Amino acid sequence: MFRAILPEGQIMCEDYDRTDDGLRLYDESGNFIAFVPYANLHALLNEDVYNESERSIM
Repeated sequence: MFRAILPEGQIMCEDYDRTDDGLRLYDESGNFIAFVPYANLHALLNEDVYNESERSIM
């Protein structure tokens, strides 16, 4: 599971594809959720990062 961190919130997704202009996000069934332009993307994090206690990750 991944989290796309945006200025206005987060989008949870199971998988993603990189394109020239941004990321295409997909749910666990492989259905398209959203397209996020790189200009709007702060970070794409693996869900395992949130289970770590290392504050510098956040």
